[in-house]
Amino acid sequence: MTAIQEAAPTIGNPDTEETLRQRELLFRQLADSIKEVFFVVDSQYRETLYINAAYEEVWGLSCQSLYDDPSSFIDVILPADLELVRRNISRVQAGEDPGDFEFRITRRDGSVRWILNRAVPIFNAQGEVYRISGMARDITQRHRAQEALEESEARFRTIIDASFDGIAVITDGVVREVNSGFLKIFGYDRVEDVIGRGVLEFVAEDSRAKVADRVSAAIDGTYEAVGKRNDGSRVLLDVTARIHDINGRPGRLVALRDVTEKRSLENQFRQSQKMEAVGRLAGGVAHDFNNLLTIITSYTDLLLSDLGAGDPRREDLDQIRQAAAAAASLTRQLLAFSRQQVIQPRMVNLEDIVSNAFRMLQRLIGEDIDLVTTLRPEPTTVKIDPGQLEQVVMNLAVNSRDAMPTGGKLTIATSVLDLDDSNIRSHWPATRGRYATLVISDTGCGMDEQTRARIFEPFFTTKEVGKGTGLGLATVYGIVKQNDGFIWVSSEPGQGSAFTICLPLVDEAAGPREPDGVVPNVPRGSETILLVEDAAAVRGVARHILERYGYTVLEAPSGKPALDLAAKRSGPIDLLLTDVVMPGMSGRVLGEQFAELRPETRILYMSGYTDDAILRHGMLQPGIAYLEKPFTPETLARMVRMVLDARRPGADAMRTGIAT
Repeated sequence: MTAIQEAAPTIGNPDTEETLRQRELLFRQLADSIKEVFFVVDSQYRETLYINAAYEEVWGLSCQSLYDDPSSFIDVILPADLELVRRNISRVQAGEDPGDFEFRITRRDGSVRWILNRAVPIFNAQGEVYRISGMARDITQRHRAQEALEESEARFRTIIDASFDGIAVITDGVVREVNSGFLKIFGYDRVEDVIGRGVLEFVAEDSRAKVADRVSAAIDGTYEAVGKRNDGSRVLLDVTARIHDINGRPGRLVALRDVTEKRSLENQFRQSQKMEAVGRLAGGVAHDFNNLLTIITSYTDLLLSDLGAGDPRREDLDQIRQAAAAAASLTRQLLAFSRQQVIQPRMVNLEDIVSNAFRMLQRLIGEDIDLVTTLRPEPTTVKIDPGQLEQVVMNLAVNSRDAMPTGGKLTIATSVLDLDDSNIRSHWPATRGRYATLVISDTGCGMDEQTRARIFEPFFTTKEVGKGTGLGLATVYGIVKQNDGFIWVSSEPGQGSAFTICLPLVDEAAGPREPDGVVPNVPRGSETILLVEDAAAVRGVARHILERYGYTVLEAPSGKPALDLAAKRSGPIDLLLTDVVMPGMSGRVLGEQFAELRPETRILYMSGYTDDAILRHGMLQPGIAYLEKPFTPETLARMVRMVLDARRPGADAMRTGIAT
């Protein structure tokens, strides 16, 4: 007897029995037409009272197998889900309605299906559970779609979290979702610290109006804004906002990129380019000035040598001489800034330089400034011209003194700095390695950002007119760059300044400082000198000087005429005195070709700056004799004599690289 028949109120009435048969037929037609499994069993699962055809489609087993063994449906349930199924059966048998639950089965073809099941108890007149009815549905496709969605979301989240950019979903001005990049940019550790907060909380006050306008306008676009990090610091952001999704619905997806370092590097690069251009200009100006100063100082000295000690005209000439010397000092600073200064680098100890300069600095800065040194106990060796290093210390000390007009504290410290990938970005444009550092700090007035950006430019000064040339810090900058180092300054208004200079550390002991040799008297000569100089006025004064000291002088305005003259001349040429920078043929090329033509001739180079391969960016090479412009008659005569005398047997070897 079926469940429908048992539920009939009356048995034996023909009309009623026919009605029941019709109803049962209709029920079976309806139950067999649905895709869900419909079943009715006794409360102990000993008898299957009804199972529809969908069971064969879902379970892959015949309905008859379930009629034969009502509990056989359990045999294909995955072991991991068996406990859940048995527990729910027990609850139904106890008269409970456990609701929907899911489990998995394995069909004969090996496929796994997800089943959504709902079973309820049926009570008799005594209130006892005597049957169980329920439905089961194959939800495998839904599960697969859900798994695919979850996998896609997980993959999307992984990609988003791997992005260096910050990404946020914002609705109604509130942060709803963020990635790890957002947390990193703003300095947060947990998503919970960010979600639910207003977007303007992450924007610096001076940038909130712009961001608020963008948000309220609801337009797509890219713009810059200043963010506020968790610690209160500022971060420069490139913001890309997509206010609507592809269907035009509000989306407010925002991508943020931290461009603080990028903008800083761009500014530093532009500043470096500007300094490089100014340096080239400064070198060219210094070259022309040195030619003019050579003429002024040489003729002035010649006139002074011709006048007696009591001649009243000497005072006027002395004034000219002093002005020319001051101008020569300025050009030397320009050459130092443009890294075209002639130098003689050697191993020196930073601590020794600072110690030797200590007494002079005490007199220089005055009694109202407390001078303190903090020197590294172990020697800190660098390769640099000692005079240049002393100039750096003096210039920075004077700069600090001027920043403390009412007194203060000046500290000079030495140390060693190791730069690697973790900290090199904050020390642009330095490269990895070990550096000796010289830090000169003061408690003076300090500088604002605009001033800091320009302090190394030549002729830039914050002092009153007539109180400074604006070349002191430019000279320091050029010296440091010329010696493969770098310099940066930290300063705030009212907080003093600290200049940090880094030079490549050398694992070699510093040698003793060589005393400057001075020849008291300049001997005369009678040798023949070929003078090559493209500036006619400089050539004229140099000839005048050399002839005064007894030399025979041959002249040429450039390299080719000089070579032609040397080839045609039958007599000796004892010395070639040539300018380095000339049109057509440089002094370097002339010297090489002249050496092939007359190998016995000594060569002395002269120049107002060193932008030439012969000096390798200002560093003198062994075997090269060089005279720096502007020179005095005495300096020129002494250098010529030294180069010529170096040929004599037994004479002291010529000290190369001597410059005025």
